[in-house]
Amino acid sequence: MDFKAISSNVADDFEAVNRFIQHHLDTDVPLIREVGEYIIQSGGKRLRPLVCLLCARAAGYSGDKHVNVAAVIELLHTATLLHDDVVDESGLRRGRPTVNAVWGNAASVLVGDFLISRSFQLMVALEDQRLLEILSLSTNTISEGEVLQLINCRDPDTSEDSYMRVIHHKTAKMFESAAETGAVLGATEGWDQAEAFATFGRHLGIAFQLVDDVLDYQGDVEELGKNVGDDLAEGKPTLPLIHTIRNGSPEQAKLIKDAIRTGGLDRLQDIIHIVRDSGGLSHTVAVAEQQTRLALAALETVPESRYKEALQTLALESLKRTH
Repeated sequence: MDFKAISSNVADDFEAVNRFIQHHLDTDVPLIREVGEYIIQSGGKRLRPLVCLLCARAAGYSGDKHVNVAAVIELLHTATLLHDDVVDESGLRRGRPTVNAVWGNAASVLVGDFLISRSFQLMVALEDQRLLEILSLSTNTISEGEVLQLINCRDPDTSEDSYMRVIHHKTAKMFESAAETGAVLGATEGWDQAEAFATFGRHLGIAFQLVDDVLDYQGDVEELGKNVGDDLAEGKPTLPLIHTIRNGSPEQAKLIKDAIRTGGLDRLQDIIHIVRDSGGLSHTVAVAEQQTRLALAALETVPESRYKEALQTLALESLKRTH
């Protein structure tokens, strides 16, 4: 994905978000500062704040409050990653050791809590009830998604509908909120397309997660920045596995069910071949493509601009990414 070309449409805004995050990670507590610097240096595309910035401009917003909103979204997202890595016992993210691997679980959880509380401070400072409602609902929905995923963990009988609900809550909701808050800033009494932008973000987020699911079985560790097969190792019944269990032979289904229950990677290469040959990957890609079409359709009523074009390109390019 040519991320630089897409983000160049809001390059100044994007840089302002980075400065805002750095400023508000400053604290008198040395450990928080140290972990905060490590997180910033770890990089990441910061797609969610980018979506917020692009949607605000596409909706006609000309102020600078969208920078603060985009930064809050990134801080909340980062907090969920810190907590995720503890729950999943992950040791690698974006090609670097996770915070919990370096400083331990307690530091990772507590710094994640700091990021959430700092985010709410910044939300209140926005002095916009509608934005606060969207972001607070998003935070709650994501927490529900984490619990839903925990319930499904190591359960090979998880249905496709149940898994799609997890995706919406855990991943897509933040994309949805990023798009919706950006559009709210551009809304006027006679023109409010926040719902259209929210729909775009929701379907974009679902497609993004489904591509992640595919990459877990055919990606490269150097590009992914994490180990191939991590989802299986954590006992997560993602869509490629769910489809394969449903459509593979009884022997193949049993092998995958046992691997989900135990988190075993002993036969990872066999499972990768089975998932591919049974259509698990192609099915997941097809669902991701369908979600992308829905995302693009949601933008049809939005006036033409380079920001709308950047959002359309982002949705299409997200399908082709390799990490």
